[in-house]
Amino acid sequence: MSAELADLYRSLTATVDGQELAPPEVVRRRADRRARARVAGTALAVALLLGGVAAGGRLVLSADGSPPLPPPADTPGPVPTGPAPRPTPSLSPSPAPATLAPSRTPSGRPPAPTTGAPTHPGPTSIPDRAFFVLAAANRTGLESHTEGPMLPVLCAARYPSESAVVQRRARYLAYKLPETPKGYVPDGSYRHTITIYRAGRADDALRELRQAVRACPRQELPDQAGRTWRQRLLDPGRYGDESVLFEMRAPFLDGRGEPGGDEVRLIRAIRTGDVVTVLWEQGWENTSADRAQVDADSRRAVAAIEDWLD
Repeated sequence: MSAELADLYRSLTATVDGQELAPPEVVRRRADRRARARVAGTALAVALLLGGVAAGGRLVLSADGSPPLPPPADTPGPVPTGPAPRPTPSLSPSPAPATLAPSRTPSGRPPAPTTGAPTHPGPTSIPDRAFFVLAAANRTGLESHTEGPMLPVLCAARYPSESAVVQRRARYLAYKLPETPKGYVPDGSYRHTITIYRAGRADDALRELRQAVRACPRQELPDQAGRTWRQRLLDPGRYGDESVLFEMRAPFLDGRGEPGGDEVRLIRAIRTGDVVTVLWEQGWENTSADRAQVDADSRRAVAAIEDWLD
């Protein structure tokens, strides 16, 4: 130890109020430890800085779609200062309901979708106002409610939808053409029938009628003197929800009607919801059906049914 340092140490010792100072060798060792600690702290700070730069580089490089690399194993994580948070349970979305194929009704059509809203029950009885009124120029005053078949005989046709009938009513009425002079006999007549079917079965009735006409193109009726009647479907036009129109045609009996001509009967069935109305034109004393008149009265029949059901 140099003489200057020894003198300085002695002067410091003398000025302290009786306090004993550590020897110079102890002071030197403490100073060396502080220096090593500063060097170690600096190295640790440099290591942390380099680690942060490396982690930031990984995050930047992962932005292009590649998965980020995990942080270095020796990088210390943040020390939690509060209670550990409870894990939040993950909620998985409810599975989508399976789509099922709709069941089929007896007619082959899928049933109407159920919306949960209350449905209105169908009609169960047929009032008089459900029957149409002839135009003033066509009225004869010959009209009455009656019983009898809804359709003419079509070979050996059977109609399973008859088991779904809720109620049926029929009437007979005669009409005249506007140009027919007053006092003349009627030009034709109808058997007008209205039938309520159970829900979803009215379309079966029209389908069965189409099949019956196709299956019976020709037939001999026992009460028609051996005449052969020919049946065929016609363009039904647009009436109600759907309709069927067919004709029955046979030669006039001898001495009746136009020589060489045919007697023609027209039958139109119209479905409106679960209700089917049938106009069967039956003529009057060997007359033939007038298509324009049948069409006009069919429109009146649909309007009467719609007014009733509204």
